Amino acid sequence: MTLAFDIFTAFAVAAGALFFLAGTIGLLRFPDPLTRLHALTKVDNLGLGFIVVGLLPRADGVLGALKLVSIWLIVQLSGAIVTQLLAITVRQHGPRG
Repeated sequence: MTLAFDIFTAFAVAAGALFFLAGTIGLLRFPDPLTRLHALTKVDNLGLGFIVVGLLPRADGVLGALKLVSIWLIVQLSGAIVTQLLAITVRQHGPRG
């Protein structure tokens, strides 16, 4: 059973890393700040979700699993708030650079 967990963890963490890579490519390739924000928030939240799900079988118990999930939720909440603030600022002052 541990071999199945190892394989699941490897695939989930690799999928999360690929999503992070796709978000980074979107950050570098998209033309304006709003599309860059869109690429980062969508893909990075999904990538972190895959990594957390992949690490859940490795958690030290229910408390460790709850810590992983709570970190993921806090990152999602803070990412959404920061993205909204940046989008409002770009809309008010226009894109720069």
